[in-house]
Amino acid sequence: MVHDLAEKIVEHYEKHAVAWDRDRQSHVRNGIWKDKGWHDRFIGRLQRGASVLDLGCGPGRPVAQHLANAGLRVTGVDASPTMISLCRERLPDHHWIVADMRTLALGRRFGGILAWDSFFHLNHDDQRRMFTVFADHASTGACLVFNTGPQHGESIGEYQGDKLYHASLSPAEYESLAAASGFEVILHVANDAAAGGRTVWLCRRRTTG
Repeated sequence: MVHDLAEKIVEHYEKHAVAWDRDRQSHVRNGIWKDKGWHDRFIGRLQRGASVLDLGCGPGRPVAQHLANAGLRVTGVDASPTMISLCRERLPDHHWIVADMRTLALGRRFGGILAWDSFFHLNHDDQRRMFTVFADHASTGACLVFNTGPQHGESIGEYQGDKLYHASLSPAEYESLAAASGFEVILHVANDAAAGGRTVWLCRRRTTG
């Protein structure tokens, strides 16, 4: 069943952590990768030294490394112990946590929250619940970036011969969930060709109301 595959995402990334890390690095050329523009937008909305929560941080390169190089203080969360071990090796001065983002409760707030190439692996109900997690960890004025599919649905990809689950809500529902959780949508681009076809949301935690 499709939903059974959603519950195997953590197992999938732990199994393929080393291969996925190698493939991700292979797409970085001279410090540039396809989706870097969105990470630069995220960095541009934060003050140097701001705290960032990277949900589904993977192996720490290139994204978390880029955030750290920009002077941000990164707390990375991933359910794969192997991914987190790579982060700790590469960026020992930052904070790395083995945890499931769906049940995260750190008891602190961040100036920026990033859920890049991770949020879209959650099923529909888990995505809806994640907006509470976002709100509980976002300081006033915090920047939130996550990526999704362009429309409501589920799809099954493939990596290293194993099926890989993806899901998306509708744009209207994301807007509604963001608003109900205290965020305003600053920018939304569907199927962004400059970012490898990703659909991206950039939001800000409202200062009032």
